[in-house]
Amino acid sequence: MHSTLARINNVSSLFSTCLMVLLAAVALSSLFATADPKGRIDIVSLKVYNAKAKRYPFKEQEFGFVKFDIDADLTPLFNWNTKQLFVYLEVEYANSQGVNNTIVLWDRIVPRKEDAHVVVSSGRNKYKLKELYESFKNTTPATFSLKYNVMPYVGLLTYGEAARTDGHEIPEARDAIA
Repeated sequence: MHSTLARINNVSSLFSTCLMVLLAAVALSSLFATADPKGRIDIVSLKVYNAKAKRYPFKEQEFGFVKFDIDADLTPLFNWNTKQLFVYLEVEYANSQGVNNTIVLWDRIVPRKEDAHVVVSSGRNKYKLKELYESFKNTTPATFSLKYNVMPYVGLLTYGEAARTDGHEIPEARDAIA
């Protein structure tokens, strides 16, 4: 006969194998569940001001301030394997040296399906919009996009885009905040 430890080992091995197969089935089944969320972004205003950077107090730098409206229904992204969503507003442009820049301006965590209809009116950028080369002159028009990251209980993270705007010209810098 088998000892008690051998029987405990067999039962725990069977339990862990069944659990792993079940988790793999959940992860694979949620990969095939496709959703196409729709949203809308309106850029109310985009202003650029000259200011002193905190890191270099004797150096002037241009900072951008964005005011926006967002209306996005992300409820189709929630299924049996969705833990939460990470939603963020991103701006993309190329500077005068031809370097492509992607900056996150705003974000939000959506923990439940009931909160998945994201409505932001007169929102402002949460994070700084600044050009590393000190000036927004001669940049390509900026494209704003609302992106999301689906965080599952089990499985791979999936990324997507809910809305995108056409190019917005970045205005010339003003000297004082008015």
